[in-house]
Amino acid sequence: APQSFSAPISVSISLSPCLAHAVAPNCVFFLTVGLARANSNSFTHRGELRKAKRIVVKLGSAVVTRGDECGLALGRCLEACVFNNCLLIVVYSLLQEYFKCNQGREMMIVTSGAVAFGKQRLRHEILLSQSVRQALHSGQNQIKDMSVPVLEARACAAAGQSGLMALYEAMFTQYSTCTAQVLVTNLDFHDDQKRRNLNSTLQELLRMNIVPIINTNDAVVPPPEPNSDLQGVNVISIKDNDSLAARLAVEMKADLLIALSDVEGLYDSPPGTDDAKLIDIFYPGDQLSITYGTKSRVGIGGMEAKVKAALWALQGGTSVVIANGTHPKVTGHVITDIVEGKKVGTFFSEVKPAGPTMEQQTEMARNSGRTLAALHPEQRGEIICHLANLLVEKKEEILAANKMDMDLALSSALLNRLSLSPAKLNSLAIGLRQIALASQDSVGRVLRRTRVAHNLELEQITVPIGVLLVIFEARPDCLPQVSALAIASGNALLAKGGKEAANTNRILHELTQEALDIHGVKEAVQLVSTREEVEDLCRLDEMIDLIIPRGSSQLVKNIQSAAKGIPVLGHSEGICHVYIDSEAAIDKVIKIVRDSKCDYPAACNAMETLLVHRDILRTPLFDQIIDMLRTEQVKIHAGPRFASNLTFSPSEVKSLRTEYGDLECCIEVVDSMQEAIDHIHRYGSSHTDVIVTENEDTAERFLQQLDSACVFWNVSSRFADGYRFGLGAEVGISTARIHARGPVGLEGLLTTKWVLRGDGHTAADFSEQGTMEYLHDNLPVTQPQPRQIAAQSEE
Repeated sequence: APQSFSAPISVSISLSPCLAHAVAPNCVFFLTVGLARANSNSFTHRGELRKAKRIVVKLGSAVVTRGDECGLALGRCLEACVFNNCLLIVVYSLLQEYFKCNQGREMMIVTSGAVAFGKQRLRHEILLSQSVRQALHSGQNQIKDMSVPVLEARACAAAGQSGLMALYEAMFTQYSTCTAQVLVTNLDFHDDQKRRNLNSTLQELLRMNIVPIINTNDAVVPPPEPNSDLQGVNVISIKDNDSLAARLAVEMKADLLIALSDVEGLYDSPPGTDDAKLIDIFYPGDQLSITYGTKSRVGIGGMEAKVKAALWALQGGTSVVIANGTHPKVTGHVITDIVEGKKVGTFFSEVKPAGPTMEQQTEMARNSGRTLAALHPEQRGEIICHLANLLVEKKEEILAANKMDMDLALSSALLNRLSLSPAKLNSLAIGLRQIALASQDSVGRVLRRTRVAHNLELEQITVPIGVLLVIFEARPDCLPQVSALAIASGNALLAKGGKEAANTNRILHELTQEALDIHGVKEAVQLVSTREEVEDLCRLDEMIDLIIPRGSSQLVKNIQSAAKGIPVLGHSEGICHVYIDSEAAIDKVIKIVRDSKCDYPAACNAMETLLVHRDILRTPLFDQIIDMLRTEQVKIHAGPRFASNLTFSPSEVKSLRTEYGDLECCIEVVDSMQEAIDHIHRYGSSHTDVIVTENEDTAERFLQQLDSACVFWNVSSRFADGYRFGLGAEVGISTARIHARGPVGLEGLLTTKWVLRGDGHTAADFSEQGTMEYLHDNLPVTQPQPRQIAAQSEE
């Protein structure tokens, strides 16, 4: 299919039988290629599919045909419901979402099913006729065994085409949409005048918002040969329309062809076989890497024909996706998912990216991560120390890349998050060396030893979680921190940074891989810099073991919603409280409130609500608090009880569950410490909460009763941080109650496994008739002494 023409031309093309079969089986024919699309290039990435304006949807035989090949699978396409004794046909799945996709788009349907519909009708007529004849001949109503003759495909198509179209008409009528039947044969593509007529007809139908339902005129084409896997069985193979859909898409200059089948897409080996992997993106030239299986039980094309047709359409400028139309994946709306650019089925692209795919990166990280976990602890420490040294040695390169990102920043808030400096790089290096020291007794640490029985000893030891996906926004200092924590804990890492810090992340990742390479585990940390959506990353549930989002509460919520099969470690919001008790010291209150709110108001550990004991109101302390907040330009919102105590009050807060993330806060009044605890439990997010008081008994009760990840006494909420806790760094702060809570450092990235060492023991040895008994003695836990880590200094 030529890429572009200045005028219509005829080209003689000899196509393979598989590609030619849908229009004219077992023949080679002439195909006239029309004017190329105004933009002859297909889309190169799934995200661009949102731009598709003209779409061809091909409903394959396996999608619309029943399991017995007699009639349509209405349970998949329709839902029948009885209302007022009338059978109403309601579009249920594929066609329902067709209309959701059709906003501002032109769509055409290529359908199979005429033969199946006619086969059902003719078999019914034959059986009825035979039963009547037998009843008359034998004089009794008992129906004896009857054999149904093999039905010729063209006769079935002739009998079924009108019924198939009537069904589509009824379905589309429910949406007040008109349909039109278009039957084509080989001549309609090979004869230039007929081709122009067909093109003109379809263009006019689309202009009038009439949905073309297109099928091959199976009543006049040669019958297909029986499928090899169905030989000897009295069934009729349903005609495949893959090449018809491809030709139609190119002829009509369609942006996208969606070919729906009964499999999720194209696999590298037959689906259902061991190690068969779904191919996300297929490129021309990859055919040799595919092992095709048998053809569909219905249809004559098979996946090989679909691939050939898809590549032909791709060459003509039409993007193609092959997906499952019988059991839509992910959200249950396969067509809309594809048009929205989600990772559904196999996407055909002409442009192969220079780097590995996201799936390949994940697999490389997992394989290299297992080698990383098997290193000695001091070797992992050496990698981290080398990375710390590189941050200092290569600071000029890092800062130059960082300046490129900062020059593109659109706001001062973004500049603050993006900015790196020599001092910040030095602090990062110090934190990494702390992680290196902590890594010496992390992986492989024995937590428990038990003598189960004589010569039978059990150990519980720490091991890595596996593959971590850390998604962070515009904070490039996050990359070396989480990389060091992953290395120390023996985990593989996929790091997905924000595009705002692309240049800085790139150089930091290069330095990380340089450090990893000293022990041959360069691929253990991967920077995901492709255009893949975060939702697509969250669907790699068979390859990723834990997702850690670092960013806004909205980012965390989105990831928690998208990650259906992968645990997410994070906090949804950072609604932190500072409670000023009636016995608080003035100087401590001012310092703690100022630091909690104003040090870095965008942080998740910044104060959002200030709770004040009622006795503090109308005192010099309260006046000083208000004056300080005004001096710091903090906008104050009044809680309901605080507002009721004032004649002229600030604007009343809309919600007590607000995370401002800026120089804003809410002030509310409580009558006691217990009331403050109740308020925090009701409106807080279990992140970080503070009490300021000189009464030790009150403070201890607050610390014990409050159920938050971090609970502080007389200190700023900003101390909720892995570095400040002495963890070296953190991968995030968790408000969950399972696994890890609060700032998550090295310990939070480990899980355990049980190791049992015996001497031919069996469970039967401990039965009533056995010769052994359980001891379950606790044994002392001893740890191996780590060797000295090299390269700990900055020099």
